Amino acid sequence: MIDLNVDILIIGAGPAGLAAAIAAKEQGIDSILILEREDMPGGILRQCIHNGFGLHRFNEELTGPEYAQRDIDRVNELGIKIRCGTTVLSVSEDKLVTCVSSEEGFRTIKAKAIILAMGCRERPRGALCTPGTRCAGIYSAGTAQRFVNLEGYMPGRRVVILGSGDIGLIMARRMTLQGAKVLACVEIMPYSSGLNRNIVQCLEDYDIPLYLSHTVTDIKGRERVEGVTVARVDENRKPIPGTEIDFRCDTLLLSCGLIPENELSLGAGVELSPVTSGAVVDEDLETSITGIYACGNVLHVHDLVDHVSSESFRAGKAAAEYVKGIKREGRIIHVKDGFGVRGVVPQRIHGGCREDVTFMFRPASVYRNSTAVVTCGNNVIKRKKAMIFTPGEMATLTLKASELEAVQEVDGDITVSIEQEGM
Repeated sequence: MIDLNVDILIIGAGPAGLAAAIAAKEQGIDSILILEREDMPGGILRQCIHNGFGLHRFNEELTGPEYAQRDIDRVNELGIKIRCGTTVLSVSEDKLVTCVSSEEGFRTIKAKAIILAMGCRERPRGALCTPGTRCAGIYSAGTAQRFVNLEGYMPGRRVVILGSGDIGLIMARRMTLQGAKVLACVEIMPYSSGLNRNIVQCLEDYDIPLYLSHTVTDIKGRERVEGVTVARVDENRKPIPGTEIDFRCDTLLLSCGLIPENELSLGAGVELSPVTSGAVVDEDLETSITGIYACGNVLHVHDLVDHVSSESFRAGKAAAEYVKGIKREGRIIHVKDGFGVRGVVPQRIHGGCREDVTFMFRPASVYRNSTAVVTCGNNVIKRKKAMIFTPGEMATLTLKASELEAVQEVDGDITVSIEQEGM
């Protein structure tokens, strides 16, 4: 039994879901519903009270809640319905959604198109295989951020941070400002996985040491964390005996990567990328299931919310066109990772694209004075030189519609790679 029929159903009312809904509504689709499991829309931005958001989109610095509120206000202005406190249980291939809420109980909703915008989650301690006792005082950086910024609790007073992702870097500053002593930020890789501006503003400005090529090898404490042992690692990321450093602390924050929240995608039969852990999509962000789209951090982890919004506007517009019966033409061209590139999105495009297509990817390492190159067969389609490519910052490269016309006439796949000087 179907309780409700809609044209477009969006799962998630974070920045991706809100932007997709706005774009779909502006394309003339009136029957839109957003489902959100939290009690309020806005997603992770609600707890990101620092500024730095919106520079690309709004040309001004906003805090996370300010950025989210602009989209919430626009959604309300357009009359788009949001059902908060609603957990989606399953999504089927034929676009039937089951959900549950305390107000309405169990419901089934049939949609013509679905946009997946569930965001991502943090990698837990269990996935890191860090030895030590199961004592209190170990938190993911995002959980600590929620405690401090939304609930008013301090996780601890003497803190070590494992991983140098952006949330961990920002929490190093936040905990310091709240009176805690952040003893160190420890990163197993020889480079940080966060934005350079966060390294400067959150660590260097507060004299917090960053230990590259180091990891936590032991967690001490029975009831509560009493200390951690940190050691240097070799090129195979194995601890080097004799390099141990002991820190007396009561809190360990984990900032060891984000994982797209794709259980619902799997249930719908959506093909996932083994590199990004998100859906495999085309230039319209349509997944392997016709009429189901993915955008934002559920697709691939972004470093800037501005990029999430622009990507999600594209998904919302494409879903609206699908509902209207507008179809894409041209042969399917697969897009592959070349040297120095990890997780290029989209993974396929239609040869008959009439609009520009932006590829996004993570560099596999740090490359200086290098060039991002797009090739199809033996033909170079695009080159983009940069002073530095780093894994902590998403790289983008746009092919214009005129450049895509040349691709349509060439037999072969597209490869995105990084070319170093002298290669």
